[in-house]
This record gives sequence, C-alpha cells and structure tokens, in this order.
Amino acid sequence: MNDLMAGNDAETARVPPAPSFREAVRLWARIGLLSFGGPAGQIALMHKELVEERRWIGEQRFLHALNYCMLLPGPEAQQLAVYVGWLLHRTAGGLVAGILFVLPGALVMLGLSSFYMLYNDAPVIEALFFGVKAAVLAVVVEAVIRIGKRALKNRVMVAIAVAAFLAIYVVKLPFPLIILLAGLAGWVGNRVAPALFSGSAHGKSGVADDSKGAVDLMFERGELEHTRPTKWHAPRTIAIWLPIWLGPVALIAALTGPASVWSQLGSFFSVMAVVTFGGAYAVLAYVAQAAVSSFGWLAPGEMVDGLG
Repeated sequence: MNDLMAGNDAETARVPPAPSFREAVRLWARIGLLSFGGPAGQIALMHKELVEERRWIGEQRFLHALNYCMLLPGPEAQQLAVYVGWLLHRTAGGLVAGILFVLPGALVMLGLSSFYMLYNDAPVIEALFFGVKAAVLAVVVEAVIRIGKRALKNRVMVAIAVAAFLAIYVVKLPFPLIILLAGLAGWVGNRVAPALFSGSAHGKSGVADDSKGAVDLMFERGELEHTRPTKWHAPRTIAIWLPIWLGPVALIAALTGPASVWSQLGSFFSVMAVVTFGGAYAVLAYVAQAAVSSFGWLAPGEMVDGLG
C-alpha cells in the first residue's frame, strides 16, 4: 500500500500544474498555425502538444474525448480543441481555443483562394498545387498511423477498425450505421471479454494508464465545478448560442433573398453542421456532391484543389 501511494505521489509530481490562460492562448495560436493536413494532422499535433509534451490532459481522457467528438456532427478536431479549452479555462478557454484553432487557417485560405482564382491557369501554380496535394496526403497518412498506434491497443480493436474501413470503403455502408455496429460490438464485447474492451470513463478519478495530465488531477481534486451538469446548463447554452448561430443566416436570407448564393451557402452549411457525423473525412463526399453537382459552385478539379 505504501509503495502504491508513493507511486501515485511520484506520478502527481511529474504532472505540471494547470496552465495559465496566457499559456493556453499561446498554445492554441501555435496549433492553429502549425496544424496542417486536415483533422488527422490537427489531432496528431494536439496529442503531441497537449498529452506528450505538456501533459495538460491524460492519454485516456484525450482518446475518450476524441471518440466522443467523432460521434458529434461537425468538425471533430475543433470540437476537441474547444472541449479541452473549456475544461481548463471555462467558457473563455473554449472560445479562445475554438477561434484560434480556425482563424489562422481561415486567413491563409482567404489568401490562397484569391491567389488561386487569379493565377490558377499558370503552369507553375498547377505544379504547386499538385505538390501540395501529395504532401498533404503524406501528412494525413502519418497522422492516422500515429493516432492509430495510440488508440488501437489490441487485436480486437484493430479488427474492428479494419471491419469499419471495409464497411465504409468496400460495402459503402452509411457512416451512422457503422458507428452503431461498432458501439454494439463494444457493448457485447465488454460483457464477453471485458479486459479487451475496458477504458477509463470521462470525469472519473481513475485513469487506466500512468499518463495523467493536469486536467485529470484537477478532476481528482474536485476543482472543475463547471463540468458538473445541471438541469439549466443545456437550455441556457441553447438559448444563447442558437440565435448567435442562426440569426446571421436568417438576416442574410431576409436581405438578399432565399435564392441568393449567400443564403444557399448559409442554409447548406447550417444543415451540414447538424447532419454530418463522423468527422471531416466522412463528410467530404457529401460536401463535394453538393458543391459540384447540386449547386454548381465548383468544378470537380477545383474541389480537389480546394481540398489540397
């Protein structure tokens, strides 16, 4: 017992204290500037910065939050950043994490898209975008392998991942059905062979491995009161943020008319934010089909260039 307590004390001593708000701002700005390669690259960078180097959040809690964000509609990488920022510094932390996560990319995309529209026919620009696409593919593959090594800890998990890949790529099953079947497999497997399907739950004091982070210790000490659910928290959040989200869309439709391209953009991406489960890669086909075939906003080649 004394050895166990000494080991816990040593583990606690190795975990750095919770970061200040200023430290968090600097890190989220850094991640926003350096997270190339789409969600896989972004998640891999967040894992490196938050779990491996700074230990702000533990391994198991990070993976659990990632799995949860994958089940939500919308961009899982940004949702994960908002969640960690909110854990550390409440609403202000979540807002800073979410805004800084996308702001650098939005500014770069604005410049690149303007440059592309002006000079996309030049041979040098075509070669540049061809190289960018190849490099992005390499970054994505490396990031998937990196996260996969962390998340797939036994042959059963690898088998489920392979089956999911075959189901979505070969059989063309809907993504929500694949998630439902994977969850059912985990539920049944936990009853048949719990050692192969165990994992630490979010918000609990016990962490399955020895990679605790500052957030885990804050949970253990009872310092994260804002994470405790109340019956008024969700209604209050919806009452505040739903008008902030849909108000501008309704205003644009009223000013420009429902048939304008601005109204179409606002309504399409608002609907997409609600119905697109499985992360960014799972919705690319849906977005590409709508942008190319349904609305005619882009040509097929331009869609691929935009992805690059």
